[in-house]
Amino acid sequence: MKRILILLLYFFINSNLFASEIKLEKIIGGLDEPWGLSFVNDQKIIFTEKSGKLFFLNLKDKTKNEIVHNLDILEVGQGGLLDVLYKDPDVYVSYSENRGNWTASTSVAKGKLNKTNIVFNNIFRAEPPIESGYHFGSRLVIKDKYLFITAGERGKGMIAQDASKHPGSIIRIYLDGSIPKNNPKFINQKDWLPEIFQIGVRNPQGITISPFNNKIYLSNHGAKGGDWFGLSNYGENYGWKILGWGGKNYNGTKIGPKWKPGFTKAIKYWVPSIAVSAILIYKGEEFKEWNGDALIASLKDQSLRKIKFTDNKLINEEIIFKRKIGRIRDIKIHKKTGELYMLSDNGELWRMYK
Repeated sequence: MKRILILLLYFFINSNLFASEIKLEKIIGGLDEPWGLSFVNDQKIIFTEKSGKLFFLNLKDKTKNEIVHNLDILEVGQGGLLDVLYKDPDVYVSYSENRGNWTASTSVAKGKLNKTNIVFNNIFRAEPPIESGYHFGSRLVIKDKYLFITAGERGKGMIAQDASKHPGSIIRIYLDGSIPKNNPKFINQKDWLPEIFQIGVRNPQGITISPFNNKIYLSNHGAKGGDWFGLSNYGENYGWKILGWGGKNYNGTKIGPKWKPGFTKAIKYWVPSIAVSAILIYKGEEFKEWNGDALIASLKDQSLRKIKFTDNKLINEEIIFKRKIGRIRDIKIHKKTGELYMLSDNGELWRMYK
């Protein structure tokens, strides 16, 4: 009994470790399933609603303005208008594109920033289009001259091992949509599609670049258990659905081992799942003691977590807060202040500061 009490006390302390060190402010509410946000400048963000709307938000006066666009979106299940990424003067969006006959693909489009409207053109479409509302993945990050895209396996399992198809992979293209001639297809993976950088992922809803080592990091949903956080490595394979990452099928049957040689090994696994979503590697002044640590947002347990790691090894994990703002869909850092901005499935934008 004494041991149980000690463990419970440790869990309570760990779960509330940062409760007195942070403050949370709701910037705006009443949003319709917000999904992705990106800073345009110090006072303005651009954000998406899954239903298909795109907005500017002025952080100073809290006014929002809708941006008219030309995207053909099929909002089905987990699909809709998803991530957004601003890189002056361009806006990149990922979305579930309507490909006809109730099929959709994880697609990415690019357009020039405009105050009232943006005309987008596709620069990537995951092939083949699939009739499914599951697992679009759909996060974006820019590294140097490359755009990285996460493409979920659409609930089709072993398609993630078929590199002649895009679903279940990490994509790397140039910012204009052209294909790098040093992608795995042209070097050591002759059977892969030319846009594919890495395979074997299930539903990767987080991707970020470290400002410290310039490496790309991912988060990924397992099934019933087996969420993970880890590196994106050139030409490698995370193993879905050969590996189960510690999780099981939803009917309780076994998927496969947590990991085995020959596959990419994650830095951190969660069993049971926390439904990990957006991630970032922190660099800033507001929480400078966190510099170099990963911040992990979750949907299922509505927590923000901090992971300290070195190279590919976990040092520790701490819960910053839990069940305070709902399911956390996206998290971004204000580059000037170091404060954190988070979108919640409750339809809210929050600011976190000291």
